[in-house]
Amino acid sequence: MHFSQREQQALAEAGLSTDEIAAASEAVVAATDEAATALEAFFADRETIYSDMEMAHSASDVQEHAVAYLDLFTHADDIRGYLRFDSWGVPVEGGRVLGEDVVELTLGPTVDDRVRFAHDDDAL
Repeated sequence: MHFSQREQQALAEAGLSTDEIAAASEAVVAATDEAATALEAFFADRETIYSDMEMAHSASDVQEHAVAYLDLFTHADDIRGYLRFDSWGVPVEGGRVLGEDVVELTLGPTVDDRVRFAHDDDAL
Protein backbone atom coordinates (compact mmCIF):
# COMPACT_ATOMS: atom_id res chain seq x y z
CA MET A 1 0.00 0.00 0.00
CA HIS A 2 1.19 3.50 -0.84
CA PHE A 3 0.33 5.07 2.52
CA SER A 4 2.57 4.68 5.56
CA GLN A 5 1.12 3.13 8.72
CA ARG A 6 0.68 6.60 10.26
CA GLU A 7 -1.12 7.85 7.17
CA GLN A 8 -3.34 4.76 7.10
CA GLN A 9 -4.19 5.27 10.77
CA ALA A 10 -5.00 8.96 10.21
CA LEU A 11 -7.21 8.10 7.23
CA ALA A 12 -9.00 5.43 9.29
CA GLU A 13 -9.51 7.91 12.14
CA ALA A 14 -10.94 10.36 9.59
CA GLY A 15 -13.58 7.72 8.79
CA LEU A 16 -12.25 5.86 5.76
CA SER A 17 -12.65 2.12 5.67
CA THR A 18 -9.76 -0.21 4.87
CA ASP A 19 -11.22 -0.74 1.39
CA GLU A 20 -11.48 3.03 0.82
CA ILE A 21 -7.88 3.53 1.95
CA ALA A 22 -6.75 0.77 -0.41
CA ALA A 23 -8.72 2.35 -3.27
CA ALA A 24 -7.14 5.75 -2.59
CA SER A 25 -3.70 4.13 -2.54
CA GLU A 26 -4.36 2.44 -5.87
CA ALA A 27 -5.53 5.78 -7.33
CA VAL A 28 -2.26 7.46 -6.26
CA VAL A 29 -0.21 4.69 -7.89
CA ALA A 30 -2.27 4.91 -11.10
CA ALA A 31 -1.93 8.71 -11.24
CA THR A 32 1.84 8.40 -10.77
CA ASP A 33 2.08 5.86 -13.61
CA GLU A 34 0.00 8.13 -15.85
CA ALA A 35 2.21 11.13 -15.07
CA ALA A 36 5.39 9.17 -15.88
CA THR A 37 3.90 8.00 -19.18
CA ALA A 38 2.88 11.57 -20.07
CA LEU A 39 6.35 12.90 -19.17
CA GLU A 40 8.10 10.31 -21.34
CA ALA A 41 5.71 11.08 -24.22
CA PHE A 42 6.48 14.80 -23.86
CA PHE A 43 10.16 14.15 -24.65
CA ALA A 44 9.64 11.35 -27.19
CA ASP A 45 10.55 12.05 -30.81
CA ARG A 46 11.72 15.60 -30.05
CA GLU A 47 14.96 16.81 -31.56
CA THR A 48 14.98 20.05 -29.58
CA ILE A 49 13.53 20.98 -26.21
CA TYR A 50 13.79 24.25 -24.24
CA SER A 51 14.27 24.74 -20.51
CA ASP A 52 14.65 27.35 -17.80
CA MET A 53 17.66 25.45 -16.42
CA GLU A 54 20.42 27.63 -15.01
CA MET A 55 23.60 26.94 -16.93
CA ALA A 56 27.02 28.05 -15.66
CA HIS A 57 28.25 29.61 -18.89
CA SER A 58 25.02 30.97 -20.32
CA ALA A 59 23.60 34.47 -20.08
CA SER A 60 20.23 33.34 -21.44
CA ASP A 61 17.19 32.52 -19.30
CA VAL A 62 16.11 29.88 -21.82
CA GLN A 63 18.34 26.95 -22.80
CA GLU A 64 18.06 24.82 -25.93
CA HIS A 65 18.75 21.09 -25.58
CA ALA A 66 18.99 18.10 -27.86
CA VAL A 67 17.33 15.29 -25.89
CA ALA A 68 18.19 11.65 -26.55
CA TYR A 69 15.59 10.17 -24.15
CA LEU A 70 13.77 10.31 -20.85
CA ASP A 71 13.56 6.93 -19.10
CA LEU A 72 11.37 6.81 -15.98
CA PHE A 73 10.16 4.22 -13.49
CA THR A 74 7.65 4.57 -10.69
CA HIS A 75 7.20 3.20 -7.21
CA ALA A 76 4.05 4.21 -5.33
CA ASP A 77 4.06 8.02 -5.71
CA ASP A 78 7.75 8.32 -6.69
CA ILE A 79 8.89 9.06 -10.22
CA ARG A 80 12.58 8.47 -10.86
CA GLY A 81 14.78 7.88 -13.86
CA TYR A 82 17.28 9.48 -16.18
CA LEU A 83 17.16 12.34 -18.69
CA ARG A 84 19.79 11.96 -21.41
CA PHE A 85 20.77 14.97 -23.49
CA ASP A 86 23.06 14.71 -26.54
CA SER A 87 26.30 14.87 -24.55
CA TRP A 88 25.35 14.51 -20.86
CA GLY A 89 22.62 13.28 -18.60
CA VAL A 90 21.08 13.76 -15.18
CA PRO A 91 19.02 11.69 -12.73
CA VAL A 92 15.33 12.58 -12.45
CA GLU A 93 13.83 12.58 -8.97
CA GLY A 94 10.26 13.68 -9.69
CA GLY A 95 8.14 15.37 -12.29
CA ARG A 96 4.76 16.70 -13.27
CA VAL A 97 2.89 17.85 -16.33
CA LEU A 98 2.13 21.57 -16.09
CA GLY A 99 0.28 21.83 -19.38
CA GLU A 100 0.17 20.53 -22.91
CA ASP A 101 3.42 22.28 -23.81
CA VAL A 102 5.26 22.50 -20.46
CA VAL A 103 6.45 19.92 -17.93
CA GLU A 104 8.59 20.17 -14.82
CA LEU A 105 11.23 17.70 -13.71
CA THR A 106 13.14 17.66 -10.46
CA LEU A 107 16.68 16.93 -11.53
CA GLY A 108 19.26 15.34 -9.26
CA PRO A 109 22.99 15.78 -8.77
CA THR A 110 24.80 18.23 -11.04
CA VAL A 111 21.59 20.27 -11.42
CA ASP A 112 19.74 19.81 -8.10
CA ASP A 113 16.77 21.92 -9.10
CA ARG A 114 13.27 21.90 -10.51
CA VAL A 115 13.44 22.65 -14.22
CA ARG A 116 10.62 23.47 -16.60
CA PHE A 117 10.83 22.09 -20.15
CA ALA A 118 8.81 23.23 -23.15
CA HIS A 119 8.43 22.37 -26.82
CA ASP A 120 8.62 26.09 -27.66
CA ASP A 121 10.87 28.63 -25.96
CA ASP A 122 7.98 31.13 -25.77
CA ALA A 123 6.09 28.74 -23.47
CA LEU A 124 8.67 29.31 -20.74
